[in-house]
Amino acid sequence: MSPTTHVHFLLLPGSIILDWAGPAEALRIANQLRLAQGQPALWELHFCGASSQARSSVGAVIQTLEPLPGAATLAQGQHWLVLVGQPGEQVALDHPDAQALLRWLRALPVPLRSGSVELLCVCAGAVIAAHGGLLHQRHATTHHQHLDELRAVAPTCQVQDNRVFVHDDGIYTSAGMTTGIDLFLHRIAALGGPALAAQVAQTMVVALRRGPNDPELSPFLSYRQHIHPTVHRLQDAIGQQPQLDWSLPRMAALAHSSTRHVARLFNQHAGIAPLEYVQRIRLATAQSALQAGYSVTRAAEMAGFSSDGQLRRSWHTLGMAGSPKGSQPPRQPLRTGRA
Repeated sequence: MSPTTHVHFLLLPGSIILDWAGPAEALRIANQLRLAQGQPALWELHFCGASSQARSSVGAVIQTLEPLPGAATLAQGQHWLVLVGQPGEQVALDHPDAQALLRWLRALPVPLRSGSVELLCVCAGAVIAAHGGLLHQRHATTHHQHLDELRAVAPTCQVQDNRVFVHDDGIYTSAGMTTGIDLFLHRIAALGGPALAAQVAQTMVVALRRGPNDPELSPFLSYRQHIHPTVHRLQDAIGQQPQLDWSLPRMAALAHSSTRHVARLFNQHAGIAPLEYVQRIRLATAQSALQAGYSVTRAAEMAGFSSDGQLRRSWHTLGMAGSPKGSQPPRQPLRTGRA
């Protein structure tokens, strides 16, 4: 069972509310979806500050903020530290709470313990991180209006233009308010699986984007740039149990529709034929299993292929480079409820 990740939203007076509310909602929805599937929640949310309350960018007052987490807290378990932006052309940090936060940031051990303590910066939160000395010789991005400011505050930082988000060894920076949601969908996929991230995106009715230099989206995240509920429901079901016999009649029964109508909906809204979508999901599942060290035969079984030969044929038919390779099967069988 995956351990709980504690997510600490570090809020200042004037913090832009969408910078933290959007990502927080994405995590809440992800937890809700997991609980509905009989799985434990993966994230515990904390709203922290140097003071017990802070007035947000739109005037709403956030009360009963938790204290900034101490070193003993961060030394145990998994933690995400979230810095968010401030309104204005430049980030103003002359407030006592901001100065207290900067002192706290400067006391963090550098480098952060990637995988245990990670820093996620939304929009101009990267500028605050730079003031805290955390972006020295790092690659990072921020809102386009703050790129020059970030360069001035952290001259050794390799500032990246025109990126949705940038990752550099446990430090994530994103380009704007809504790209903070993109960043958190990326992190949800890493911990909870790409199918969960796709469900969260569909629930929030947001597109799953990537930066210009990021790798192609996996099939779990591709073909989801639509809002048709029936197609999303079928895609969710296929992604969660790719090993089932996903024939057109089975899909039609789940959709309470005809096979012809299901095929039309998939092509119209997802831009792909339903059986090709199944094959791509199965291939992605098999790839994940192979990367985890499973044999080709076991990976084929987990993904729903009838044999390793069928996996190999699908591999070449869909244009994958090389051929599927695995290792000896693990001693313990893997549960196949999800890819």
